[in-house]
Order: sequence, then C-alpha cells, then structure tokens
Amino acid sequence: MSSEGFFRKLQEVTTKIHATANLDEIMLDLGLDFCDLFGSDRFTLYAVTPEKDSIVSRVKTGLSSFRDLKLPVGPGSVAGFVAQSRQTVNIADVYDELELRRLSPELQFQRGVDQRTGYRTREMLVAPLVSKHGELLGVVQFINHEKGGPFPAICVEGVKQLSETLSVALGQRLRPQRPRGKYDALVQEAVLSGAELEQATRAARDRDSEVETVLVEEYRVRPAIIGQALSTYFGVPYEPFRADRIKPVELLRNLKQQYVEENGWLPLEDGKDGLVVMALDPERVGASRIVGQVFQRARVSLRVTTRHDLRLSIEQWFSKGSATATSDNASVGELLSNLDEGDEDHEEAGFEVSEAVENELVKLVNKIIVEAWRQGASDIHIEPQPGKGKTGVRFRKDGSLVPYIEIPASYRNALVARIKIMCDLDISERRKPQDGKIRFKKYGPLDIELRVATLPSAGGVEDIVMRILQAGEPIPMSQLGILPHNLERLTGAIEKPYGLFFVCGPTGSGKTTTLHSILSHLNTPETKIWTAEDPVEITQKGLRQVQVNRKAGMDFATVMRAFLRADPDIIMVGEMRDRETVSTGIEASLTGHLVFATLHTNSAPESIVRLLDMGMDPFNFADALIGILAQRLAKRLCTHCREAYAPDEDEVRALLAEFCEELQATEAFRRDPEAARAQVLTGWRERYAGADGRFTFYRAVGCAECTKGYRGRVGLHELMLGSDKTRRLLTEHARVAALLAQALEDGMPTLKMDGIEKVLAGITDIKMVRAVCVK
Repeated sequence: MSSEGFFRKLQEVTTKIHATANLDEIMLDLGLDFCDLFGSDRFTLYAVTPEKDSIVSRVKTGLSSFRDLKLPVGPGSVAGFVAQSRQTVNIADVYDELELRRLSPELQFQRGVDQRTGYRTREMLVAPLVSKHGELLGVVQFINHEKGGPFPAICVEGVKQLSETLSVALGQRLRPQRPRGKYDALVQEAVLSGAELEQATRAARDRDSEVETVLVEEYRVRPAIIGQALSTYFGVPYEPFRADRIKPVELLRNLKQQYVEENGWLPLEDGKDGLVVMALDPERVGASRIVGQVFQRARVSLRVTTRHDLRLSIEQWFSKGSATATSDNASVGELLSNLDEGDEDHEEAGFEVSEAVENELVKLVNKIIVEAWRQGASDIHIEPQPGKGKTGVRFRKDGSLVPYIEIPASYRNALVARIKIMCDLDISERRKPQDGKIRFKKYGPLDIELRVATLPSAGGVEDIVMRILQAGEPIPMSQLGILPHNLERLTGAIEKPYGLFFVCGPTGSGKTTTLHSILSHLNTPETKIWTAEDPVEITQKGLRQVQVNRKAGMDFATVMRAFLRADPDIIMVGEMRDRETVSTGIEASLTGHLVFATLHTNSAPESIVRLLDMGMDPFNFADALIGILAQRLAKRLCTHCREAYAPDEDEVRALLAEFCEELQATEAFRRDPEAARAQVLTGWRERYAGADGRFTFYRAVGCAECTKGYRGRVGLHELMLGSDKTRRLLTEHARVAALLAQALEDGMPTLKMDGIEKVLAGITDIKMVRAVCVK
C-alpha cells in the first residue's frame, strides 16, 4: 500500500473511532480494521487499571486469542515496558534476547500465551496511550507483520497517530463503570454505609419485600435521594411524582391500572422528546419495546422512578382502586362461574371486556398457573376451539396430558391477550407464532418462570403452551436414579480432563437435568464452565451460561466458536444438530477441553452412526469420544397405593427372556445361552430377591395422590463408553449392530435392561418400560 493510501485509510479508521459510542463497539467493529491497516495478525488494546500499576487487555482481535491478560507496568513484558517508559517500540523478534536488552536490560517477553495456544509471536509494534494531561490510559499492541521482519516505518508513524486518536477517545469513554447495584450510589454519596446497605438488602430478602421499602421505612432515606441513585445506575433522568402534572387522558385511554401496576411503567406526556415514560426498570421496558407497540411511537424517552413516586402517580390518575391480582381463596369453579357463559358479544369485540370480567380472567390465569405448579405439571396447554367451542386447559403430568378445566368460548381472546401481556408479547399479532417468558413473581405468590409459545391454529384461534421451567439447584448425580454399576462408569468418564460426552434421547427425556447434575459434580472454583442453552432453565452458581438467540445470529455453532476464545475448561452445548456445531465440539475436545452436548437420537450406538452420517471425520471423532448416555423417563409407581404380589415362574421366565433378548449379540450368549441366562437370574436373586429366593413385583392401583397408579418419573439409562475396541469400530465405519455388540461386551446395559432392573426393584412396571423403550 502506498504512503498516501495508508494515511487515507488511517484517516477513515480514526473517523470511525470518533464515531464509536463505547469500547465494545471498538472491539466489534474496528479491531479487524486495525489489523488490516497495519498488516498484522493480532491486535490488542490494554487499559490501565484504576490502581495504575497494571494493564488489562480490553480488546483482542486475531488468531488464537487467549484469556484476558493482566500485566504489571514494568519490564516484565513488552506491553508493560511500553506502559512504564511511555515510548513506542518496534521489535523484529521478541525471542531475540539481545534485541530486548538493547531496549532495557530487564525487558522480558511473556511466552505463556504462545506456549498455551501454539501461536508463534515474532514482530511486535507497541505504543502507549497517554492523555493530554500526561496520564497513562493504556497500550496498543500489533503482533506479526504479514511480510515478516519489523513493522515498516510507515506503520510506526501510523501507530503514533492512531495512539493519539485512541487516547482522546479513551480519555472520554473509559470512565468508571456504573455502580454494580441499583443503590450503590447511596454508599458513594455517603447516604448509607456499605454495611447498612447490605443489612437493608438482607432484610428485604428475608421479608420478601423491596429494598426501597426497607430504605424508606427503616433507614429514613427520602424517595428523591433513592431516585437519584437509580438515575446514576440506569443512566437516565429521575422522574419524581408531581402533583401539578396534567392527566394525559389520551395516553391512559387504553391502559388499565392493574397492567400499569404489574409492569411498572406509566406514560406521562407526549412532548418534544417523544413519549415520556416513567419506569421502575427502564432497561427492561426499553428492551421489551412494549411501549412502542402500545402507543405506536417511534421515539420514547424513558425516565427512572421509585416505587413511591409511581404509586402516587397511579393514584393521581386512576380514580378506582387497584384490582386484586391474585385470589388464593377462590376456587376455579367460583372464578369460572363469574364469567358470563351466555354473553357472546365479547368474542366479536376482540379483546374488550368489562373491568369486572377482566379481573376474574386475571385471577383465573394466576390460579391455573399456581395449580399446575402445585400438581407437579411440566406444561400448561391452552387449546381454544373455533366458533362457539370452549377453550380447554390441560396439564402435562409425568409425560401425559390430563384435562383440567374448560373456559367459555367468548373469553378466549381476552384470555390469550392476558397471557401475552404477562410475557410482553404483541397482543395485536395473531397470525405468527410468538415466544416469551413469564416471571410469575410479578403476578402471583410463586417465584417461578414459564416459557410461553403461541401458535395460530385452524379456525382463527391461537393455542398457547406454557412450560414451567425447573428453577433451583441441580439434582445430585446420586439421586438421578442411575444404577450403581452405571453411576460408577459415568463418574469415571466425566472426570476425564478432555473429550466429548453426549446425552441423547427425545424431547422431554431429562437430558438437560442430567447434564446439569454432571456439571454440578464438576463445578469447582478451579474450573471454568461455559454453557450454551435454549432456554437457560437451570442456573448454577459458578457456571457462565449463555442464552442462544437465533434471531440475533447467536446459534449454537456461533456461541460454541466464541467459547473457544473464552478460556473454557468445560463446555456444555444444549444441542448439536448440525455439522458445524459437531465439528467445533470435536475440535474443542481434541484441544484439551471437556465438551458435553445433547442429541435427539434413540440409543447410544445410533448416536455414533448419526454423527458419522453428518460427515464427521471418524478418526477425530473416535479420538474425542468419551461416552454417550442415552436416556428415557418412565412413569414411577405410586408408593402410596402400589400393590405388591409374588410373580409366578412363568412371569419371571418371560421377564428374563425379554432381558436376554438384548444380550444375544454378546460372545457369552452365543457360546452358551442357557449358562448366560442362568448367570443373569443368579444376579437378580442376589440383588432383588428375598431370603427365600422369591421376587416381589408391584402393580399400579390408583389413589387420590397419583394418576392411575403412577406418580413421578424415573430415568432409564444406557451408557456406552469410548473403549479402545469401540474406537476401532468407529474408524472402520461399523454398523449399529456391531457397535451395540461391543458396548454390551464392555458392560453396557441397554435402556430396556436398565428398565427391567428397576421393575425388579419395584420402582416401575414392565408396561411403562416397554412404552418408552420402543425400537
């Protein structure tokens, strides 16, 4: 590139820097531009720490980027030396000790990154970032010029200009981060001590109250001061209650008091700054874009307010009292009886219903959710019928749908609208599927979350399915219902330092629960674990969990590639459904990472064939594979009403024959079938029979505590480990039958074998095992 072209392009880059709003945009938009301009492999921008004794990498672009680096200011590293000396250096080979000593006798090159990533650093062009007042702001560093040798003189001159531009930009933008907590500004302004704020937070949590309430009532902090702290945190102006404000009748026409109270925002005026809205959480309201959808405004100006100010403003503008959002005492029958069965005008009117009927619908929706949770349901299905057909509500309990109630047809639109409002969906969009999430604590007595999916169906109606997300701590591995033999094999497999481990099975078979139990077992302070999930259902302290967002371009493959630049020890991917994701997983496992993932396949051996059919290299896959755990959930017999009985010899013989069908491919069974059957039966008697050698089986009965004799579910497991013989078969593209035979030889019980063991243990019955072990 000519000198004129270089400086013209440098001018374009500096213009972009001045137009950049924050450091993140520099990283996303300009990092590659820097590398291209200077003809380098890698670019790093270091920012000085508040203590001024170290620099930390804030922006990294290029090949094999390693973890964020914190370097002391001093000759212990090239960047640290530049930060100390404030001079630009251009090094031809950082491994040349003589060249380094010419700059400083104590200068050293940090070789750790090269050693860990396999990257070979040669040339370095490094320059300091200094403010106009002489304050050190950071360092810029370019590594490895594309033509070899030291960076040319034009680059040395250019980096000085770039440093001046970046110094101006960073001097303006590298300001202290906003407070970590909403009320931390109260401590910074000496309104409260840190200990007092911590005590107030703990007191609010213990009483299930709001921190603001405790601060006002017990610590006598004025709402206006709290509002200023919130303004500092959210970065938007504070909007107090004003008694002289004119009521915006047009803006309030389509808003209900209950909706405003529940969602925590209120429109104030439509002025020169756009629609002014006061909100308890302006970030959430802005991200949901619900204000723009309700009022069809392009410009919305959000202001933060306190709960005290919002309550006074609502009371000022809404003359009627607040509607009760929950009613634990009213039964579903009472709530349904308050809905007028005969009034068909509501359906024609769309979403318009009387305030009294709307209050009953609000209570009914809350009651349905609470009752589903209390009954242990995993999903709530709301199924409107076209015309004058009623809207059915069913719960999925233990894998089966159970009818719950029916709601009059005339209220189906209002019912759907209510649920959409609860999860900030577009109530006017009825032709496309929508997805959302309800944080029920805002509306009812339970601190749970529900994933909501709406789907237009025949007859101009919309179905809704709500999945109750399983929050809380993961289940310990010892409580997953894994047989001791399998648990020992599983524990040994997952504790390996690197490799690829799959959990497979159909939707709803408990794969995510099992994976989080495994991650909980491996989650230690010394381990960095990244997960990519859709959605994030179970949260664990210590895990860094990422929500996949395909609309934003964050699919599993994209997130997986990002993880490899984030210094992981363990990676968990919610689903490997395409070649790119699997390839990235294999690459990660072969470069020293432990990778867990789920697959939608029927059995462990079939999973291998499915992955090879995707085009995976069998040699790399064989090297990476640790094991595959196939899983199903069978209904568990109700312990309150199950009936014990002594099976006759024919029933035991039939069960043994069914068990041994799975073993026909093994060497021992082919050599002597009768001896193999006898060995299995002997093992059963040792583990499950009584002192007299007789078995006790159980059958389903049914009681008030269960559904037709079953309550809860138990996992059935099939664990195939990547033994040497299995890996050899992999490289030979063996068929499923050969892989299954080898897995059985290695000690793998199949799903049905595992299920029959649990029949013998009295946990379930053979009918349920057969139902989920269909081949």
